[in-house]
Amino acid sequence: MKLKKLPQKRFISEPITVSFTNEPQFSKRPPCPDSFTWRNEVLNVKTCLAEWKDFSRKDRMEKNMQPQHAISASQKGSWGVGKFYFDVQVQDGRLFRIYYDRAPKDALDRKGLWMLLAELDTPGNQF
Repeated sequence: MKLKKLPQKRFISEPITVSFTNEPQFSKRPPCPDSFTWRNEVLNVKTCLAEWKDFSRKDRMEKNMQPQHAISASQKGSWGVGKFYFDVQVQDGRLFRIYYDRAPKDALDRKGLWMLLAELDTPGNQF
């Protein structure tokens, strides 16, 4: 079943902290988290509705690679480039779009960042 992209109810774009029942084997290729904390509220993920990756290179990163390598990197990713998106439904029924950005903050913090991008509209009782 192919899901339609859900419309945004409100744009948020705030950092979150995520939790996993079993820590991912590769931190730069995470699965959907089991819960996340936003504004001191723990939200347990009931269902992952959709997930996708975006390894496209933007801005200055777009120009720093030879074309043949850029094609491979756009499919597999390269160090510090790419985002993993998840549309999730939490236990209370709300829908959110979250993502993991692989880009390091700086040389001392190379982990990347989890973000809550938006709350999504609930299209009737589809779920």
